Amino acid sequence: MKVIENQVEYRATNSYATLNTLSENTRNVWWVFHGLGHLSKFFLSYFKDLPANENYIIAPQAPSKYYLNDQYRHVGASWLTKEQTENETANVMAYLDAVLATEKIPSHCKVIVFGYSQGVSIATRWVVHRQLKCHRLILYAGGLPKELKPEDFDFLDLHLTQVSTLVGDRDEYINPERLEKESRKIDWLFREKAKQIVFKGTHALKKELLHQFL
Repeated sequence: MKVIENQVEYRATNSYATLNTLSENTRNVWWVFHGLGHLSKFFLSYFKDLPANENYIIAPQAPSKYYLNDQYRHVGASWLTKEQTENETANVMAYLDAVLATEKIPSHCKVIVFGYSQGVSIATRWVVHRQLKCHRLILYAGGLPKELKPEDFDFLDLHLTQVSTLVGDRDEYINPERLEKESRKIDWLFREKAKQIVFKGTHALKKELLHQFL
């Protein structure tokens, strides 16, 4: 049996969710990328305690939705898998570019990019792809893409863009060896200018940690 895998281009539609109102009083615009199994509209609950009049939060939606268990009640989503990763990444980048064009962020706003778990890989890839000059890049409990290199971030002034990574000391997805490896990779990618934070906790997102980035 001879199997031939073909490709086709077509137009697709995807949603995204926002929290609060973008106005002249908005100081910070957050781009927040959820982890595996989340939906953007529910992921925004982690950011509801930030001052509403100063913070506008945009939560893009991972495109691949699926049922989280065999009861077929709760739905989650995934950004990428190991299957056709290059093509799927290009699709996600095009989608994020469309969201950016739609939102029309005012120039007076500070841009904060936040990735959680699987969302870390999307956040960093998009910042590089779009050469997005953000004020903060926050990478929470996720791995960095293998293909990225230090020169990919040369467009950023790392004295002006504050890069922070966070991981729990009891994160169930990372052991001490992997933590050390990721730490070295972070230093290499960001030329030892990233602030690495190890907090007390597991893989869960602790919303009380977010206020330090305002």
